[in-house]
Amino acid sequence: MKKTTIWILIVFMVLTFVGLIVLQARYVRVNAEMVENQFNDNVQRSLFQTVSLVEENEALEYLGQTLEGEDYSGSQNKLLSMDAKNIRLKNNIDSMAGSLKLTSEQLNRPSIRLSTRHGKSTIEETSRYLQEKFKQNFSRSKTILDQAVFRWMKEIDEKEISERVNFEELNGILEKVLVNNSVDLPFFYSIVDKQGKIIYNCHKDIHQEDLNNTPSNIYTQKLFPFEESNKVAYLQVTFPTKQNYILNSMNLLLPSIALVILILLVFIVAIVIIFRQKKLNNMKNDFVNNMTHELKTPISTISLASQMLQDSGVGKTPETLKHISNVIRDETKRLSLQVEKVLQMAVFEKEKSILKLNEIKINSLVEDIISNFSLKVTSKGGKITSNMKALNDVALIDEVHFTNVIFNLMDNALKYCDKPLLLTIETWNEKDNLLISIEDNGIGINKEDLKRVFEKFYRVSTGNLHNVKGFGLGLAYVKKIVNEHRGSIKVESEINIGTKFTITIPTLKNYEL
Repeated sequence: MKKTTIWILIVFMVLTFVGLIVLQARYVRVNAEMVENQFNDNVQRSLFQTVSLVEENEALEYLGQTLEGEDYSGSQNKLLSMDAKNIRLKNNIDSMAGSLKLTSEQLNRPSIRLSTRHGKSTIEETSRYLQEKFKQNFSRSKTILDQAVFRWMKEIDEKEISERVNFEELNGILEKVLVNNSVDLPFFYSIVDKQGKIIYNCHKDIHQEDLNNTPSNIYTQKLFPFEESNKVAYLQVTFPTKQNYILNSMNLLLPSIALVILILLVFIVAIVIIFRQKKLNNMKNDFVNNMTHELKTPISTISLASQMLQDSGVGKTPETLKHISNVIRDETKRLSLQVEKVLQMAVFEKEKSILKLNEIKINSLVEDIISNFSLKVTSKGGKITSNMKALNDVALIDEVHFTNVIFNLMDNALKYCDKPLLLTIETWNEKDNLLISIEDNGIGINKEDLKRVFEKFYRVSTGNLHNVKGFGLGLAYVKKIVNEHRGSIKVESEINIGTKFTITIPTLKNYEL
């Protein structure tokens, strides 16, 4: 897949996901606003109904006192419930209204007595008499009510809000009205004046600062809303769990939110996999190119040597035959080495252990490797220094693969050195572990490459050393083999100073534990 195609795919995926996020966020916001608006409407309606009932109860109580001459605020009436009081006052008002109007029977069947004692009395005169009497009674009763209402209105301006409102009854009314309007949340209320000073708190531990901290949860309604008075008071109600109520009301949205998060994770994983596959594909292409070049050179040389042997024009002197045979031998050896490196790729595809472990003395093994490798180093003016300090050097290892590990590290030190190589190899013990260090004075590795030197197919830039060939498998192979030995490897390097690899493997005693 081309890089442009990948980026186009990523752009479309990002746009699609952003659009999904925007729509989901808008849907959540609209639902939250809808739930909050409905809640606010229910609360405001409840508050208005509450203050209306409070005002109505005050009027009924005053009229009851006026009509019966009773003290409704006395101890006897305090025992009555609000509903019982209202029923009683309504009956009194109905009784008074009944006394002020004529019944249908009185209007349709007036009491008329025709006798000589009445002289000139007629039906019309009797009717006028009754109507006049009704008007007089109605006028007298209306005057009484007007005087009572006038006294009530006059006394209102002189009374404090605490004298007009029974706060205990207010709490019951408010709770009942809220439930009737589908608001079943814990609340606390307070009465404040027009300056915002608290007159009464239903909870003593609630202060004005607490109310100011949650302005969005405070609902305010004027007490006696249709009344003009100098002593204005407001009912303030607060719902501490309002936000939780709104969130809980949107529980049905949780699956969609979880789905969006899942899509985001899938999107991220897909992007990472795409880039890893692209990177791996580039590495494999480089590997194929390098492998083709590495294999082509010895094959061409061997082919040329064989043609020289078949060419009759080339002299078949012993020196010539020896030279051609040496060329064929060296190139065949080189070709075998390259094929061996290619075959190392099979190691990375196997998840199970591929090692055949045996008890081996590491000091002796390293000394043998140094002895075999020293000819290459000394031929280029280099020197190998060994210091076998490990006293407990017996470990369970696969001799073939572990030998390849040490040989690869020493060979890298030789290849990546632009001056006579000074190679130092040491072994020592730390606790029950055996450590092997291989240090050179080569060109070094920069910090960016240092983090990736053990990656498969990754090749470090060699600077001016253009003759260094490879597939980027050597150090990856080294790390895998060391890990298979239950060990670890770390690298330290500085540019133009050198590189040091340190291998840690368990000794035989530690391995058995």
